[in-house]
Amino acid sequence: MTYMKPPTSEQLRDWDNEHVWHPFAPMQAYRVEGAPIIERGEGFHLFDVDGNKYLDGISALWCNVHGHQVPEIDQAIIDQLGRVGHTTLLGLSSPPSIELARRLVEITPAGLNKVFYSDSGSTAVEVALKMAFQYHQQKASGPEKRTLFATVSGAYHGDTIGSVSVGSIDLFHHVYGKLLFETVSVPTPCPFHRPASMTREEYVAWSFAEAERIITEHAADLAAFIIEPLVQGASGILVHPTGYLKHIRDLTQRFNIPLIADEVAVGFGRTGSLFACEQEEVQPDFLCLAKGLSGGYLPLAATLATDEIYEAFLDEPSAGKTFFHGHTFTGNPLACAAGIASLELFQKNNVLQNAKEIAAEIESCLQPLLDHPHVGDIRQRGTMVGIELIQQRDPQLSYSAKQRMGHQVTLAARKRGVILRPLGDVIVLMPAPAMPVELVRELCQVTIDSIREVTE
Repeated sequence: MTYMKPPTSEQLRDWDNEHVWHPFAPMQAYRVEGAPIIERGEGFHLFDVDGNKYLDGISALWCNVHGHQVPEIDQAIIDQLGRVGHTTLLGLSSPPSIELARRLVEITPAGLNKVFYSDSGSTAVEVALKMAFQYHQQKASGPEKRTLFATVSGAYHGDTIGSVSVGSIDLFHHVYGKLLFETVSVPTPCPFHRPASMTREEYVAWSFAEAERIITEHAADLAAFIIEPLVQGASGILVHPTGYLKHIRDLTQRFNIPLIADEVAVGFGRTGSLFACEQEEVQPDFLCLAKGLSGGYLPLAATLATDEIYEAFLDEPSAGKTFFHGHTFTGNPLACAAGIASLELFQKNNVLQNAKEIAAEIESCLQPLLDHPHVGDIRQRGTMVGIELIQQRDPQLSYSAKQRMGHQVTLAARKRGVILRPLGDVIVLMPAPAMPVELVRELCQVTIDSIREVTE
């Protein structure tokens, strides 16, 4: 069907409510409240169909790196589109996918020499899980039946069945539990939601010890251990104490358990280094990337693996050791071209240094919230920030889920021209690593004002 003239904003709103099923959205409430319908972006701002301007405080759900309408990335996509929009990697290859793979091998932790493309963070994790499972059946040292995966309590690794299985979000497991495979969890080392009987220091020490106990107990059955390095993102920006990632790596190496580092959310500068694993000099066996991989422009993901993992899949075709997995748009040339351009901008614009500067600015700007009676915790690592709202501090009491306090804060911020998205009652700030410092100040001030309005 064709339309004689562009639809009005009212028509778009009606059609949105009538036809579009939004992700992670309680649709009954969404249809009543509505949301901005974004038609364009410029720099670090978004514009809706009614002409309203918003500062993008969540970097397009944690993926945008350099802003919107970045000339270099736009041109890279246009140039590639002038050649071919998509070809398959099943039996063929393409220059952008080859070049991006080479660049990723050069900048990621040592030893990760093989790149398998997919199209989202969930599928990047799914690929790593299947590779690890198959690796143990085919490895040179002899086949082992390892079917158990270990994860960190409260983890989020995506929405496919495998990635939900290794996640530890209670709501997901309650709904989809009968579809999931068995896992074992170690306690999150983030001490905010600790038992009342423990100090922060006691809880952290206990979490280190429990990780060692649980891994030791299940070592013979573990196909892999998956972790979000340094920060558990969708769990509420749970920041791990220094040394925890290295502790897990040492334990997994001791028992020859492959380590899967899920850097979908934390990669590409968000924790202060290009990849979070760098900060504790950890070399995982698998590295999962997505979100910022294409600069936040196009769906693109990659699972990097070591030569040892890769070689377990090498044999004559008739041996059946092939990794039987793939996606139609694997290694899409347009997305890979955007990824190459994005990596070049990291160096050209010194994005990592900018990320460190705005991280320091965020910490400074949010100081007024430290003593706020309805702010229980401010968790930050680099440009990743979670501000947890509580009803009262002593004794600590959470708000009722029916109050949707986090959501109310995002509505208040929206009135002030800033886009936020909470995780329950955790207000998430996730500016693009390249965002200018003056816009970061605006983001922080609007957040403070919105929290004060809603809670007071």
